[in-house]
Amino acid sequence: MYANLAILGTFIFLYSIISGGLEKTPVSGALVFTAFGLTVGPLGLDLLTMHVGTEGLSLLAELTLAVLLFADAANANLGALKQFSRIPVRLLLIGLPLTILFGFGIGVVLFGGLTLLEIAILATMLSPTDAALGKAVVTNEGVPTNIRESLNVESGLNDGICVPILFLFLALATQADAGEGVSLLALKLLAEEIGIGAGVGIGLTLLGWILLKRFANKGWVTETWRQLPVPALSVACFAVAQWIGGSGFIACFVGGMLFGKIVSKEHKHKLLLAAEGTGDTLALITWIVFGAAVVGRSLDALSWPVLLYALLSLTIIRMLPVFLSLSGIKMRADEKLFMGWFGPRGLASIVFAVIVLNANLPGGETISTVVVVTIILSVIAHGLSANPLVAALGKRLRRAAGSE
Repeated sequence: MYANLAILGTFIFLYSIISGGLEKTPVSGALVFTAFGLTVGPLGLDLLTMHVGTEGLSLLAELTLAVLLFADAANANLGALKQFSRIPVRLLLIGLPLTILFGFGIGVVLFGGLTLLEIAILATMLSPTDAALGKAVVTNEGVPTNIRESLNVESGLNDGICVPILFLFLALATQADAGEGVSLLALKLLAEEIGIGAGVGIGLTLLGWILLKRFANKGWVTETWRQLPVPALSVACFAVAQWIGGSGFIACFVGGMLFGKIVSKEHKHKLLLAAEGTGDTLALITWIVFGAAVVGRSLDALSWPVLLYALLSLTIIRMLPVFLSLSGIKMRADEKLFMGWFGPRGLASIVFAVIVLNANLPGGETISTVVVVTIILSVIAHGLSANPLVAALGKRLRRAAGSE
């Protein structure tokens, strides 16, 4: 245990003092973390001996995603988003269903050993995106605002939307509530996941902000403890929603959006700083565990259909639906392709993979292997391409603006 703590502590310290420099390079944090976990894990130097079960990894990934969702939603530029609302709406209402449909169709061709419902589960698991893996895209002001904000909101919402869809397919695959009609089961799950999640997010965030504001005005919130309310509130939103049958991810996103709206601009940055730091630290540990404990096991089950599906998931299955969903919107073709490419897979897909493993489906191992391989390729491809493609897009847009 102490050896593990020494390795993790040293790595976190070293990364924290060079992170600013690495952000200027094509190497993403997730790539560094996963590579480090793989290097010091059982497949590498075998220095990091972490016996993390599916439940432990699931909890770590879920809490990480919850804190990051809340912070990202609170930081969303709603003023700018109102000008470009058509883009994320189309990505979510047209692009996301098309992505699941395309993923299902290609899965039917490649995976004859899986049932149709298992293929639908796989397609759903790989539909959510993780903006953190392409951080340069959503934070670099050289990227047009409509692209940055749309990708950020899409990433924040699509995992929450996919949760009830995934649970619906899982329920059908495991023959849960077999006596109920499909439409009734779907409505029930959607109402529980989305309705309860949104209600918890709104209720707890309002209550938390009222209490925080009242006691801050009394001078009872010290500088030291000012760092904790937002991370604690995001965890509370997630846990309460999950506890009573809703979606914790939807609770965190809705709660974060509300928090960003009701908190004054001068106070928001200070309050969210700790949540962002906590989320980044949890993400670092999650990716290290992923590299050390998960990647090696999945590589043993690698096959050509798995690799091909992973490659197609990051390209045609994602990029074509995005391009089609944005037809009719005044955007350059290269901007649409840029948005389609930056659909990295990350924490949400890891959480979904653990959920499916725990469901003990006959094809669960194959499904999880495809997800893990897709995430590995995404970490490498999107991490290395983010900064270069952002620079290239900016150059093309400046050239186009100069020629007008």
